[in-house]
Amino acid sequence: MAVHQQPKPKAGFHLPFMRGNHAASAPESAAPARIDTHTARAYVFSSVRVLMGFVFLWAFLDKTFGLGYATQSGRGWIDGGSPTEGFLGHVAVGPMESAFHSWAGAAWADWLFMLGLLGIGLALTAGVALRLTALAGTVMMALMWMAEWPPAQHLSDGSRSMSTNPFVDYHLVYAVVLIALAAASAGDALGLGRPWAKLPIVRDHGWLR
Repeated sequence: MAVHQQPKPKAGFHLPFMRGNHAASAPESAAPARIDTHTARAYVFSSVRVLMGFVFLWAFLDKTFGLGYATQSGRGWIDGGSPTEGFLGHVAVGPMESAFHSWAGAAWADWLFMLGLLGIGLALTAGVALRLTALAGTVMMALMWMAEWPPAQHLSDGSRSMSTNPFVDYHLVYAVVLIALAAASAGDALGLGRPWAKLPIVRDHGWLR
């Protein structure tokens, strides 16, 4: 008696509609992971932005009101003190030593420095104009780096500079962070970056973003 065996399906054979569903399931399952990663990255950059904003705002407040930290009480800007005289007047190294001494205590230097601290701090905290903020902050950090001049091992009087790194210090790190925040559009999360970008003047002038 002949026994008719049912043919076994070949290994690896799938119906076309089954292949399509299987292939589509991978991207669909990966989509939430990509969204979560993008969201986490956005919030990390935004948190760094807010912290950097507080660094600049605190420097402005302390130098303006003499809160007793870097600026002693009674020696704030509103008390007649100069925000630049102490720092620039004590520069003792570098190719711009004499230039910094001539700038120390000048009204224009005080105003530019303080407006820079305030503007950069507010822009970072709000998450707006990050490209312009990165440019202004980088210029400020570069000048402060030159005032401290880490490459020098000795000051102009021959004493040791106590520099811990001939190239990289926190001023350069801050500058790189500011540039990274602008490149990452870090104002879109936890900030006003999106509505700021929709303003007509900002749309017409990309450098204001």
